[in-house]
Amino acid sequence: MLHRPIARRTVSLRTLHRSSYTPFVPTVPFPDPQLQREKIIVSNPANGDNLCVVELASEGDVKQTVSGAQSVFQAGTWSRAPPIERSKILSRLARALEQRIPELAEIETLQTGRSIREMKAQLLRLPEWIDYYAALLRTTQAFVAPTQGKLINYVHRVPLGVVAQITPFNHPLLIAIKKIAPALAAGNSVIVKPSELAPISVLEFARMAEAAGVPSGVLSVLPGYGATAQLLAQHPLVRKVDVTAGTHTGRLLGSTVGQNLAAFTAELGGKAPIVVFDDADVISAVNGVAFAAFVASGQTCVSGTRLIVHEDIWGTIMPLFLEKTESIHRRMGNPSNPKSSMGTVISERHLARIQAMLDQSLGSDRGNILTGGQRLTGKSELDGFDFDRGSFYPPTIIADVDTSSALWQEEIFGPIVVAKRFSTEDEALALANDSKYGLGAGVWTQNLSRAHRIAGAIEAGICWVNTAHRNDPSSPWGGMKESGIGRENGIEAFESYSQSKSVIVNIAPAVESRQTDDWFAEDAEGRRYG
Repeated sequence: MLHRPIARRTVSLRTLHRSSYTPFVPTVPFPDPQLQREKIIVSNPANGDNLCVVELASEGDVKQTVSGAQSVFQAGTWSRAPPIERSKILSRLARALEQRIPELAEIETLQTGRSIREMKAQLLRLPEWIDYYAALLRTTQAFVAPTQGKLINYVHRVPLGVVAQITPFNHPLLIAIKKIAPALAAGNSVIVKPSELAPISVLEFARMAEAAGVPSGVLSVLPGYGATAQLLAQHPLVRKVDVTAGTHTGRLLGSTVGQNLAAFTAELGGKAPIVVFDDADVISAVNGVAFAAFVASGQTCVSGTRLIVHEDIWGTIMPLFLEKTESIHRRMGNPSNPKSSMGTVISERHLARIQAMLDQSLGSDRGNILTGGQRLTGKSELDGFDFDRGSFYPPTIIADVDTSSALWQEEIFGPIVVAKRFSTEDEALALANDSKYGLGAGVWTQNLSRAHRIAGAIEAGICWVNTAHRNDPSSPWGGMKESGIGRENGIEAFESYSQSKSVIVNIAPAVESRQTDDWFAEDAEGRRYG
């Protein structure tokens, strides 16, 4: 079954507020041609302006999409295409993406409130993920297992089938491409459910993929709420679900997926510790902590939200960090201004949640707000932008919060850092691991032995030493404990979207097989078993 492109028109930034997007529409036959889908307005969190109307997928859309994706998979147009052909198409897609990065960066800024400087830098790297998996297709080799007897056992990898990907609002296109690239490379039919808060760039990318040569129906995008994700997860034809979301959502989807015995990858919540030892380069540490904590307005699962500083340099680090934070605050403005240091959080609702969490925790727990702590209002010092119109929250530092506090234990998903001091290495490690999460962590020290020792002992799937938030297509990315299961990036991701298939060929002459392989012969002595 073939499908028309998901996005019907290319975004014009001048007319984005008049644009309309729909899920894919099958060319034959649609279950209810007169269906009136629910519509939502995607708005700019920096000023509340409406950007476009997006039609949400109905339950019928989900069923039809999965059925169509399965038909395309079985037809083999993509799933059984030679790896070199899939590689060529992915390479074309990477080049097409390069050409549209400036436009897509502006779209990301408009729909997320992230600063344009951040989005341009982030999107410039996205073609690397597609190129990496295109190259992997050209270099990955099957192998021959050392099977006993006159047998040849070759093992190769085959795609899973229809896979569903649930992506969040904070890095709409980055996280989608991190999932889409290995899934397409492996030969699957892919259905993406982007966040209803920021679906535009993913819809645009799907249209680009089809234009680059990905067969119609191989990549579909279904905007929707959490119910759409559940419908995908419970469909028996969906053989893998890959989700980036909060831990609660991950648990719900995981329990659903398990009932179908399908594969599951989940990158979930985080509460990353950043441990700064007394021998750290102070300036580098302050710069790194600020990046870890406040990039994307703190809306990342690896956000460095727990700062753990040696007591001997607390009096040096904290004033410098406070100075850096207040500088970021002063330079906040219109996210579309290239000089703006930090953008908004995703919505008024999310901003209210951040404020309520902070107010409630500080009402009962010891803690001192060193800077920030209230939503931004009034006019920007940078460019006069009206903060009252948007969901702006300043970078915030809170010292001496009790470790039982929700501010220490729970994911806030905003630009809030809690800071504590430590005296011994064991104490630092205990504080770092005092969390149900285990996604990212950072260590700042110039002691090589300590760096390796602490990085090895911290309970996190990713640990940076003297840097923060480094990411690469080849580097596995995922969490421990309640931060998820499975890994994005690298060969692991490619293999997670495929499965091994073992082919065993008997090469013995027929006359020999007659003598050795007749298990039920009347004289069965010496016959082969297995």
